[in-house]
Amino acid sequence: MKIHIVKIGGHLINDHRYLHDSLEAFCKLQGYKILIHGGGIKADLISKKMGISPKMIQGRRITDQETLDIVVMTYAGIINKSIVAILQSYHCNALGLCGADGNCIRSYLRKITNINYGHVGDIDVKSINTHLIKFLLKNNIIPVLCSITHNGNGNLLNTNADTIAAYIAMSLAQNQKESCEVELHFCFEKKGVLRNMQDSESYFRKINFHLFQKMKKNHSITNGMIPKLENAFFALKNGVYKVSIGLPIHLNDDVNTRLCL
Repeated sequence: MKIHIVKIGGHLINDHRYLHDSLEAFCKLQGYKILIHGGGIKADLISKKMGISPKMIQGRRITDQETLDIVVMTYAGIINKSIVAILQSYHCNALGLCGADGNCIRSYLRKITNINYGHVGDIDVKSINTHLIKFLLKNNIIPVLCSITHNGNGNLLNTNADTIAAYIAMSLAQNQKESCEVELHFCFEKKGVLRNMQDSESYFRKINFHLFQKMKKNHSITNGMIPKLENAFFALKNGVYKVSIGLPIHLNDDVNTRLCL
């Protein structure tokens, strides 16, 4: 049996056709399935309509109180429930959750170092309520988790969706008594990790950790791709059987970029 943890983001969420095609491909996966999503592009659009300028540092969002209200409304509300409704239309019985629901993901406020990220939560393997997730899966309910967590003291926090996906994958991989392969898929609108950002066909079929470090050093990858790959390799080093990055329509084959150590 396989457990597929699929994170969708980027323009997939903001484009009606992309989103439907992505979720249809997700529903065709064999085995247990979990979907994680963010929605930064849509949150940015709503922020700008409200006269609030989004602030990003190295691909990570600065979350003040106004921004937290917007991302909770956008991620846990509009996007999460829309995704659940589409999955139901494909006969995938899904349940939309944020980290506070069922104590699904408990986080802790990120420490202030040289950057104050605001209301941002960090997590570890112990943050994930694997008991609840496994209960839902065994009862044929697909968890759909947004990137809002809680700290156990009544506060919601914004947490990177790629990080959530990686830690859910790791926590399930490390808590399996029976034989079960955990696969982690990061899906967005590109075919994979690109060699040349101007050429959408120039993607790597495979990328190892050494190459990733080299690309980061020479700035051939930047912004949001850096934390995505950092989370991907961290998961691969901690028990996750397979990690891929690319288009959701290729979830059922090996066309997307596959990571290896």
